[in-house]
Amino acid sequence: MASIFSCCLGCCGDGGSGHVPLKEMPAVQLDTHHMGTDVVIVKSGRRICGTGGCLANAPLHQNKSYFEFKIQSTGVWGIGVATQKVNLNQIPLGRDIHSLVLRHDGSVYHNNEEKNRLPANSLPQEGDIVGLTYDHVELNLYLNGKNMHCPASGIRGTVYPVVYVDDSAILDCQFSDFYHTPPQGFEKILFEQQIF
Repeated sequence: MASIFSCCLGCCGDGGSGHVPLKEMPAVQLDTHHMGTDVVIVKSGRRICGTGGCLANAPLHQNKSYFEFKIQSTGVWGIGVATQKVNLNQIPLGRDIHSLVLRHDGSVYHNNEEKNRLPANSLPQEGDIVGLTYDHVELNLYLNGKNMHCPASGIRGTVYPVVYVDDSAILDCQFSDFYHTPPQGFEKILFEQQIF
């Protein structure tokens, strides 16, 4: 009987407290399983370079999401939201129904249609932070914390943050620990288990 009792205590691992360690939630980052063939992801899934696009590893399930991109090196780039059906090798994105993106020239494209455009004097430059909010209807853009009043909509389905680069562009993603405070009501991307 004593051996059964000690075996049961031994199975608990810490002498019988019965506590099970909680699994740490994965970090939101760029997803190396959903990227173009010539894309390079470094800095623990936070920096993209090369040629092509990449989705983040977490869909935008919550009602109001916020995320940022820092332009480390200019070139051809785009940021926004996309479904998993987007072709991450065919840039620029925004040419089909599967992506809604701000392009480096200040235009916002979805389904090969310009949905909006940043003011001419507000094109993002090297070192700038572009923030994005998404509420399942509208994508809005922020430049260095300032609302650009440049809404765009039209994409349907489950979307993920997306970024693409070409022509020596390098972008860093911020999915938490933001440079700028998210607009009221918006917050970092949460994995589905964190929402409940």
